[in-house]
Amino acid sequence: MPVTLDNLLVIGISSRALFDLEAEEAIFRNQGLEAYRRHQLENENDILKLGAGFALVRALLKLNVLVHNQRFVEVVIMSRNSSETSMRIFNSIRHYDLDITRAVLSGGASLAPYLRAFNVSLFLSLHEDDVQAAIDSGVAAARLYQKPGNAFEELDQIRIAFDGDAVIFSDESERIFQTQGIEAFENHERENALKPLPEGPFARLLKALSYIQNNVKAGDGRSSPIRTALVTARSSPAHERVIRTLRAWDVAIDETFFMGGVAKSDVLAAFRPHIFFDDQPGHCERAAPLVQTGLVPLRKPGVDA
Repeated sequence: MPVTLDNLLVIGISSRALFDLEAEEAIFRNQGLEAYRRHQLENENDILKLGAGFALVRALLKLNVLVHNQRFVEVVIMSRNSSETSMRIFNSIRHYDLDITRAVLSGGASLAPYLRAFNVSLFLSLHEDDVQAAIDSGVAAARLYQKPGNAFEELDQIRIAFDGDAVIFSDESERIFQTQGIEAFENHERENALKPLPEGPFARLLKALSYIQNNVKAGDGRSSPIRTALVTARSSPAHERVIRTLRAWDVAIDETFFMGGVAKSDVLAAFRPHIFFDDQPGHCERAAPLVQTGLVPLRKPGVDA
């Protein structure tokens, strides 16, 4: 029987997000493909330094050792490298003892068509075009900012923080706020308080994390191995619809912050997430020096998943 990834949390991550390949990226952009190819072949036994997504990936893979003979997470390297230039990536994976066995090496072609083929739940990259294509295809995706200084600090739990609108929830209400203002937004949310918000690109990921939280204990046998936070610019009266939506989804978020327009960065620094997802560049730019941050782009209008 073929192996299936259907019941796993599948993380697709670019090689440049897992490892620090900024020098190599500069060679490619400034000197071209042949210079990049030659550099990677000549240095394929040199171990790469850790990239922006490394801490999250390492933490998630630890979930697979909590229950005997049961996997919860699969990580797939997704790279525009060719197989010829990828040995350095695989050598670095082996060096850091990462349980990663699957890869997509597209040889310069778009990665988006292969996301659903591997049942990817979350795609992380530093390439804006690949992230946008993933979002447009209906897959949760984020463009990572460069790692902050504390990115590899060991934490007892996997900690993930989410913005609400256009991330966990659809951008329907966000668009009302952007086009009609705060009063129209609050009136809309008050009138629809009993109606669950439509799912956003990260709803599926949140539900998968919630399932693991409810069914797996950490190494101490008591606590959950995952802790989640919702850090949203919403405030009263727009809070009610959020609470009722999560209740309708049967999802419990551990910590919730209705910021009411107050900057999110200090709360995020206190929560200490492995990663924070937000759709607003301003929020991301303020958070990025403090916590690992991923920008979630809006789906382009008229694009069907």
